[in-house]
Amino acid sequence: MKLCPSAEIQIPGSKSESNRLLILQSLYDRPFRIHNLSEAEDTQLMKKALESVSDEINIHHAGTAMRFLTAYFSINQGRKILLSGSHRMKQRPIGILVDALNALGTEISYTEKEGFPPLKIKGKKIKKNEISLESGVSSQFVSALLLIAPKLSNGLKINLKGEITSLPYIKMTIDILKKSGVEVEFEPRSIQVFHAPRLTARDWEVESDFSSASYFYSVAALAQNPKISIGNFKPKSLQGDSAVIELYRKLFGVESEFIGNHIRLTKNTDFIPKSFEINLNDTPDLAQTIAVTAAGLQLKCQLNGLQTLKIKETDRLYALQNELQKIGVSAEITSNSISLTNFSETDKIPLIKTYNDHRMAMSFAPLCLLRELKIENPEVVNKSYPGFWQDFENCFLDGFDF
Repeated sequence: MKLCPSAEIQIPGSKSESNRLLILQSLYDRPFRIHNLSEAEDTQLMKKALESVSDEINIHHAGTAMRFLTAYFSINQGRKILLSGSHRMKQRPIGILVDALNALGTEISYTEKEGFPPLKIKGKKIKKNEISLESGVSSQFVSALLLIAPKLSNGLKINLKGEITSLPYIKMTIDILKKSGVEVEFEPRSIQVFHAPRLTARDWEVESDFSSASYFYSVAALAQNPKISIGNFKPKSLQGDSAVIELYRKLFGVESEFIGNHIRLTKNTDFIPKSFEINLNDTPDLAQTIAVTAAGLQLKCQLNGLQTLKIKETDRLYALQNELQKIGVSAEITSNSISLTNFSETDKIPLIKTYNDHRMAMSFAPLCLLRELKIENPEVVNKSYPGFWQDFENCFLDGFDF
């Protein structure tokens, strides 16, 4: 399969940025407009939930929506909501966030298993203004509290306990609040958000999604002569996964050149990839892409800081280990890491399971540059990137079997 030399891909809007803006927009009765809103199923489910007047809301697989809406509805005075999701969502813990909110004075209870959705939420006015929160399980618990904090009459101080995971996503939330006119003070172990009766009115242009862009970085790393243009991006991005630029340059020799608001991807032909060990605590959503890229290049590696991957759409460490084995890659996993240890040839065309996880489908797709493979349940990409297969196919002169 040959890489098209003039592929130009318009990456859709950031899901992370869009979801945060939708919550703020709804909390403050739409003081601004959002342009280039993410097309992701997760974002559309969030938008639909915020517009719903029903007392039962099902957000299916949308983990961000579950966390953000739990906090949002808890301060929506007089509103009673049953917030539920898919079978997998009912296995994803939310007790840390619920305990924090209830400690502040909200009224949230479980309808099935303690510590897990579905949730019965009765909106109340919160007067307490300080909470301690375990920050090593999910940064979205922190962001959920940050987003409602400026609406609280006394603001909110969050004391962070333990190792902070996915810190760039917390910083994204803080930056969005600040750009909206909210006063925020961020110390190493605490965040103080002050009450804001109103936001600074401004329209938002959502940047393209760097997590979605990572799959084209993988294509560039595995191709012989890549010339791919992706947009629309900002050199000073709010997104933590903009780290993909430096990671793919350092690990795989992929060069990024900003031309206006687009990034041109090429490969340094003098670069020789080597075995590596890296900590992805700040950017765990890049782990699958990096692991599969390394597998394609047959690079031994160890990816650490991945403790949150076990509570995502699937247990991503387990899923990676299983599917990499199908292409001849031996992988060892722990509770927070994956190591690629050995490589062998396989003749059988592998059917890659996706486990209802969008990132499993997209991270394995670039391997078609090196071998035949099939992706099970390809429509799972709708969760974050509905147009992925069309954009991916546009990179190539020949077809792709999925």
